[in-house]
Amino acid sequence: MDLNQLRAFLAVAREGHMTRAARQLHLTQPAVSAQISKLEEEVGHRLFDRTPTGMVLTEAGGLFREYVEESLLHLENGRLALDQLAGLEKGSLSVGGGATATTYLLPPILGRFHAEHPGIRFFVREQSSQQSVEDVLAGDLDLGIVTLPIKLPSGSSAASSKLEVEPWEEDELRLIVPPAHEANARDSFEWSDLAGMPLVLFEAGSAVRDIIDRRISDAQIDVDIVMELRSIESIKQMVAQGIGSGFVSQFALGEQQEGLRCVENPISRELAVIYASDRTQSPAAKAFLEMMRA
Repeated sequence: MDLNQLRAFLAVAREGHMTRAARQLHLTQPAVSAQISKLEEEVGHRLFDRTPTGMVLTEAGGLFREYVEESLLHLENGRLALDQLAGLEKGSLSVGGGATATTYLLPPILGRFHAEHPGIRFFVREQSSQQSVEDVLAGDLDLGIVTLPIKLPSGSSAASSKLEVEPWEEDELRLIVPPAHEANARDSFEWSDLAGMPLVLFEAGSAVRDIIDRRISDAQIDVDIVMELRSIESIKQMVAQGIGSGFVSQFALGEQQEGLRCVENPISRELAVIYASDRTQSPAAKAFLEMMRA
């Protein structure tokens, strides 16, 4: 049985769509379709129902998936065990995290690690905490940087025992205001100051935005959200252009801009590193995790 067929089967099962699975596997859609057809012919069962909205596992497909996942996990653990013999001369490492982690916190660590182990290839994804949790559990990421608390995917009651969560860094969100704003003369703010103020915020649903929304709700004030963005640097640029005020991580502020702290209760969050405990960590992942801890 071809391993590429099995990987294609799992990708389609996870994505529920042939085109999205092909994109994940870096293959064409016809190539993935052919692999699925060959696999169905070999096992003698239809594994998917083709529907107008995507691919749905049949009863046979659902049963087969459990064995495929377990088999590929054993094979991957065997490959990683062999890689350990080669040390850190070659290999790869995939890390996912939010904008603060990937833009400000990880680069210095990545630079030091690359200087010591230039043969390791890195894949760094900027994405939401929730996506990082899902990707680590699915085996698509070695390490994830998330904002606590995290939410496990629905239907993943057993996943909590497979996810290791290590507190890593304390962060504080600070308010930045346009250059001409009178608050620039201060170093702090109260929530009542934000009533009616135009705000440029992170997109709804992100971990940082959830924190801000809860504080606004607790303060019982109405704000004017004029723009939502994913990028910290984009928020800083929009604030600089006078479009509105915004919240960014303290790590995104330089020596010339400290931002305004909340006098009532600083807006803090805890960043953590996550990894799957049921998978053998590669030497690169172990070494990089130790460097993060240090």
